[in-house]
Amino acid sequence: MAWWNSVPLEITYQVLGWTSFLSWTLGFYPQVILNFRRKSVVGMSFDFVVLNLTKHSSYLIYNASLFFSPTVQKQYYEKYGYGEMIPVAANDVAFSTHAVLVTALLLFQIVIYERGSQKVSKIAIAIVSAVWLFAAVCFFIALPSHSWLQLISIFSSIQVFMTVIKYIPQVFMNFKRKSTDGFSIGYILLDFFGALTSFLQMVVQSIDQGSLVNFYGNKGKMLLSLVSMSFDIIFMSQRFVLYPVKQPQVCPKLMEESRELLVECPDRPHSENI
Repeated sequence: MAWWNSVPLEITYQVLGWTSFLSWTLGFYPQVILNFRRKSVVGMSFDFVVLNLTKHSSYLIYNASLFFSPTVQKQYYEKYGYGEMIPVAANDVAFSTHAVLVTALLLFQIVIYERGSQKVSKIAIAIVSAVWLFAAVCFFIALPSHSWLQLISIFSSIQVFMTVIKYIPQVFMNFKRKSTDGFSIGYILLDFFGALTSFLQMVVQSIDQGSLVNFYGNKGKMLLSLVSMSFDIIFMSQRFVLYPVKQPQVCPKLMEESRELLVECPDRPHSENI
């Protein structure tokens, strides 16, 4: 089992990890609050939420297994060497646990709030069903040989796959509506910062260990950060460049009349002003 070579780098690693956790954790709440205030989920892709729940559930299985299970950790060391560090940190487990809970809350909001004509597509339902059926088959294949590291690596691959496709329904919805109304930009900004600090955390660990094993030993975390940042840039482009929020415009004539009324009011009798 490897140890940190540099205390400053270890501290930096922890700071980046918990900063990423905080950003990704807080990132869920602008959308939750927006839905609550509007009492509506119109504008938020239901497919995005359903796919996201499968993604975070897969990521939780991977993180919790590699972080807590001595058996899985032993298999990891046997594959990558006992001189390497486990690439999952406590903040990864905390984030994925929280993500599953809050995404479930978003699904509950979809059930209780105004949703217009929106619904979960058959494609999204088919994808989720196929993914969990595939995971079940992989479990029974791994069961006789106890190949748990290989099994949880499949869950890591699932979460990467779901990360790639989960954003597409929301991107398409924004494009189709030519608007980002109903989809919180706060979520995107915090998601981008969380992905960036998560990737930098891996960079710091690689510098300290003088090895890139943690990158290909935890491809899921690396690809999660890169894919998330890529789609976040697309969402920011839609929000601020392609479909900017239009400010309500006031008629110039009405503004002039209002200004004249304010000027005239002090010269009039009190009763007339009322």
